[in-house]
Amino acid sequence: MTTNPFLERLHEGQPTFMLGIRHSRTTDICRIAKSTGHHAIMVDLEHSTMSLDTAAALCSAAGDLGLTPFVRVPEREYGAIGRLLDAGAHGIVAPRIETPDEARTIARASRFAPRGQRSQLATVPQLGMTPTPASTLNPALDRATITQILIETPAGVAAADEIAGVDGVDMLAIGANDLTAELGIHGQYGHLLVREAVAALAEACRNHGIPLQLGGIADPALFESLAALGAAPLYLTGMDTDLLHSAARARVETLTAAHRELTTR
Repeated sequence: MTTNPFLERLHEGQPTFMLGIRHSRTTDICRIAKSTGHHAIMVDLEHSTMSLDTAAALCSAAGDLGLTPFVRVPEREYGAIGRLLDAGAHGIVAPRIETPDEARTIARASRFAPRGQRSQLATVPQLGMTPTPASTLNPALDRATITQILIETPAGVAAADEIAGVDGVDMLAIGANDLTAELGIHGQYGHLLVREAVAALAEACRNHGIPLQLGGIADPALFESLAALGAAPLYLTGMDTDLLHSAARARVETLTAAHRELTTR
């Protein structure tokens, strides 16, 4: 834990795959993520009714498997951050951040004093639940923790450079779904306004030496076109619900086609 392998991977430009988890409730989903070549998971507490206890179990299992577990916390629920990190999360995704002060609150909740205000403890899953003195535990966890700020509004885009410069902010991400809604161009991910927003965030990230993630863009060609503006090769492969739906639909289509072929011979 002397370095952060996940961030190093992004800085080196290596393709990195993250699985979104919204409805799965057992650690089997972490094993599926690992066996299918993912490098990270993102547990979505913003759009689910999942408990902190379940999210913690998923994060702890993912960490044991060598994955990097992120949790997208509900908007403005700062009190959950420390508890999730204590329970095994490696990264926090903070949605709808619009100002440097909001970003600073997230960053400080994610790290120990003097850089932050994370409450002290002695045992964490990342260190095998071994009681560890603060002089060792604090710097190790601070290095391992990733604070990602999710920009989803024009105000956030306008403040991107200041937000990216906040101490403790490790990544920015753009939430294309909410951003296009805020801009009045719902779902038009190829719109010039979206390209301008991505370019602005990419410049802010370059200025401060941190990665940018694109979120909410499923079309591979459009994703690569926007990523070329300066985003890291971090791919959210899908949410568990979307992937299950796609697989179930594909299976029915395959069986329907097979049945049709057999009955028309």
